[in-house]
Amino acid sequence: MIDAHASIFDPVSPEARAISHLFVISLGICGAIFAVVAGLAVYSLARFRWRDGDPEPRQVHGIRRLEIAWTVAPALILVVLFGYTLRAMQVADRPLEGSPDLVVVGHQWWWEVRYVGTGVMTANEIHIPVGRPIAVELDTTDVLHEFWVPQLTRKMATIPQAGNHVWMEADRPGVFEGLCSEFCGTQHAWMRFQVIAESPADYASWQLSEQEKPAGMAGEAAKGGELFRSMTCVNCHSTDALTRLPAEGPNLAHFAGRRFLGARIVPNTPENLRRWLQDPQQVKPGAKMPNFNLSAVQLGQLVAYLENLR
Repeated sequence: MIDAHASIFDPVSPEARAISHLFVISLGICGAIFAVVAGLAVYSLARFRWRDGDPEPRQVHGIRRLEIAWTVAPALILVVLFGYTLRAMQVADRPLEGSPDLVVVGHQWWWEVRYVGTGVMTANEIHIPVGRPIAVELDTTDVLHEFWVPQLTRKMATIPQAGNHVWMEADRPGVFEGLCSEFCGTQHAWMRFQVIAESPADYASWQLSEQEKPAGMAGEAAKGGELFRSMTCVNCHSTDALTRLPAEGPNLAHFAGRRFLGARIVPNTPENLRRWLQDPQQVKPGAKMPNFNLSAVQLGQLVAYLENLR
């Protein structure tokens, strides 16, 4: 199931729940203050409105009890909010001790994902086990980005070598929407990703399958593989989840099993893949991948090859 609304008001993790509760409490307190102030203002306008012939109103000042009250009351409200904020921070902003579970690197305009324990690498899809806190270290290769999964964790900027991190956990299986929430250029709006929360058994199975080498191919797919290696594709993309290149482009290991192309811009179908290979700028203007002016035969071979990377 895909939670496409990605709302902070539907938290599915302890971290997101703490932030959501803090927001609701703060909103409730601010709403109560507004109601009191607005109510007193309306009452005063109705009860003490000026009429012809009325004398000047009596000036009131120097009432110590009143001054103490309107000083102490806001101070108490701030203390309460501070306490709730500290509690939320203890849950959502815990320090990172030791190595992270994941390293997520922002690129214009896609997300690189590295699993520290196994060395598996992928792009734009993050698999996590249900019920386990995951420490995510954040980095970037170019401009500042901001990593955010509204239902699972808080926002955090990706700053080069700053060591920023977030904690992410899911209470139940599901597919949760993530995005870059800080403007980062032309395709900021389509720098999205998905977090796939699975049972521990399914997650372990996924990790093992990702470490498998690409299967042998024949026919058009084999020709597409030769074309992939003979052109400059291999300078930017790896098809092995355990091999890291300079990461100019996303790792394409098990590419055919991914749900979307171009960081969520279109579904991963043979038709959309052909459009992408034919002219990436037509699908995602500003994408770093150039147009190689492939022939119809070459397009068919590359599509066949990539569709067999399962």
